[in-house]
Amino acid sequence: MVRYQSLAGETEKLITDGVLRAGDRLPSVRQVCRTHSISPVTVTQAYYLLESRGLIEARPKSGYFVRARLGQRLHEPEMSHPLGSSTELQVSDFIFQILSSVRNPAVVPLGSSFPSPYLFPFDKLGRFLSQAARKFDPISTVTDLPPGNEELRRQIALRYLSRGAVVPTDEIVITSGAMEGLNLCLQAVTAPGDLIAIESPTFYAGLQASERLGLKVIEIPSHPREGISLPALEEALRLHPIKACLLMLNFANPTGALVSDERKKSLIDLLRRHEVPLIEDDVYGELYFAAQAPMCSKSEASNDHVMHVSSFSKCLAPGYRLGWVAAGRYAEKIIRLKLSTTLATTVPVQIAIAEYLKQGGYDHHLRRLRQQLAVQESVLIDAVERHFPAQAKLARPAGGYFMWIELPAQVDALKLHKMALDQGISLAPGPIFSAKREFANCIRLNYGYPDSARQQEAIATLGRLIAAQL
Repeated sequence: MVRYQSLAGETEKLITDGVLRAGDRLPSVRQVCRTHSISPVTVTQAYYLLESRGLIEARPKSGYFVRARLGQRLHEPEMSHPLGSSTELQVSDFIFQILSSVRNPAVVPLGSSFPSPYLFPFDKLGRFLSQAARKFDPISTVTDLPPGNEELRRQIALRYLSRGAVVPTDEIVITSGAMEGLNLCLQAVTAPGDLIAIESPTFYAGLQASERLGLKVIEIPSHPREGISLPALEEALRLHPIKACLLMLNFANPTGALVSDERKKSLIDLLRRHEVPLIEDDVYGELYFAAQAPMCSKSEASNDHVMHVSSFSKCLAPGYRLGWVAAGRYAEKIIRLKLSTTLATTVPVQIAIAEYLKQGGYDHHLRRLRQQLAVQESVLIDAVERHFPAQAKLARPAGGYFMWIELPAQVDALKLHKMALDQGISLAPGPIFSAKREFANCIRLNYGYPDSARQQEAIATLGRLIAAQL
């Protein structure tokens, strides 16, 4: 046997025996060279062989890691098939009832909508916020009214530029989180009784916002890995008076789906031809695991009908409530709506985040955050595949921190949610992601928290509770 094959076999046995587990970092090429007295070429060949077998994966600037045994047991869910046409929404009470039960910090937060707060540089941000408060110029209470702090908008425009999108600063409106941005966008292009298109399943906050504004929704089929069905959307645009599309194109909540760059271009062109604005909720776009970021919808030449909404809440500063809209042709209308509702976003927070971005370090933080989330995803997939029934189906995202699982048809996700809470475990049941409370046998899990014995036991417990329903 050739030496690199022997080394690959030894490493594979360590993985099979559980000595090396999903998410573990393999020794560097240099370390293996020293301990085995072999050449770098031999080690590299061994790692390439293990990678080709799906046992390990290379991560840019990080090395090689053991990956979850993808595809060994659980298949992928298929395209969704939402029922009926337009829907008048009555979901808020139901959603609040579910969400209010998962706020207890003693509960294992598999149902949380946020990653672990310990993944973020709060110490550094706190110093910038303290400096902003000490040096606060009272005139900024006027100059930083909507559209917002000029330096912050410039820094955001520079980040768009790094993703291939030229976005003027006067198109960027600072908001109190992405949720306010979504509400302002919906108000800018709809009136009560109007119809908007959403993907199915969809983020429940979009359903709540639509209900509050008196809108109707039509749910468009979506694939848990590839995102919204363009043929189904095109047919809906032809048959219905759709006023806007509210979509997540990058690592959608709850499925983690990523619309490919080519399909994004087709989607943007389709909506332009039908003169329907796109409201894109892109709060997870920075949390990609691949070597390159997915295409930004604002990088398309004809993008003035695209309202790109994002925030720093999911990737830098949870709790700071700082977001923005790159609003295209609707910028002036959104500025006026902002002034007439919440007036302004907290000025010291705007100044602090602007200074943090200006000083650098954000991309370094993002690289570490992505690497950590990728490890946590592998660990959770490994645990789910070990403890959940073989009939379950699992969508494996390429970014973000949510995992969508379709359980056998006889499993009741709401009942499972209640049983899990009794065991000190939260999860997000599928019906909260649907206007018609579909996906009764689906759940969303959060892998935004580092692995722990408590989390491993929680997954094992969920497996037993699912088995009990079967």
